[in-house]
Amino acid sequence: MSNIIKLTPVIFVLLWSTGFIGARLGAPYSEPFAFLSLRFLIVLPLMGAVVWMSGRSFALTRHQLIHAITTGMLVHGVYLSGVFWAIANGMPAGVTALVTGLQPFITGTLAYFLLKEDVTPRQWLGLAAGFGGIVLVILPKLGTGLSQIPLWTVPAAFGATLGIAFGTALQKRQPTNTDLVTGTFYQYFGALLIALPLSFTESWVITWSGDFIFALAWLVIVLSIGAVLLLMYLLQHGAASTTATLFYLTPVAAAIESYFLFDETLDVIQLIGMAVVVVAIAAGRPRQKA
Repeated sequence: MSNIIKLTPVIFVLLWSTGFIGARLGAPYSEPFAFLSLRFLIVLPLMGAVVWMSGRSFALTRHQLIHAITTGMLVHGVYLSGVFWAIANGMPAGVTALVTGLQPFITGTLAYFLLKEDVTPRQWLGLAAGFGGIVLVILPKLGTGLSQIPLWTVPAAFGATLGIAFGTALQKRQPTNTDLVTGTFYQYFGALLIALPLSFTESWVITWSGDFIFALAWLVIVLSIGAVLLLMYLLQHGAASTTATLFYLTPVAAAIESYFLFDETLDVIQLIGMAVVVVAIAAGRPRQKA
């Protein structure tokens, strides 16, 4: 069991990175907010079944409930809505990944000032170097069309980044004795409070292709349940700044997965960037006490 716990960060990164693949498969068949609303509407009863079958209580205090819903609005609602909308309205996925790549550094800053976490100079260097590595990983995918990116998509992508950064810091300050699974269940009510009203601006025309059904099922089960529960576990048992650095590995894993699944290229610059990210994360991890 201890070996599995040690592998939790690796499993989280692998699962979280597949979100880019699932979004890529499903995006052509649905508008962004409708896609997300449908995803959250399916997640809720499934998470409810997990709570019920595991013998947990649905009851939370008023403080715990408000905290869970607010965290869900930020981590799931604001983040995913901003990312999906930006991509759907003309921002290349690579540029979106670059903007959201600021999240670990912002989270580290919030952890230092709001959570009073002890972020060492070595960890600050790791956070900065990690973003530099992400730039190298994504740079070859940006192409020459940066000047053609619709300006209104930039605030959406940056707002998404702030959403998950603040949500990650807020989750670390969850009320004591909040059950991990029950809290995550209520987070998706918060997610719906963001995505569902936005979806009313769309047509809700969905093409139920095999790719769309697979993408939806994958995002619901693997991402919204599996990866998110792992993220909550990591935040519960570690520093927010340390957990945030794992997000630097997401574009790295996604680039490798795209290489095998979509025949995308991996050039020398990207490989160097991947190495920089790995070294930066290793350097930024807190040293184990003897």
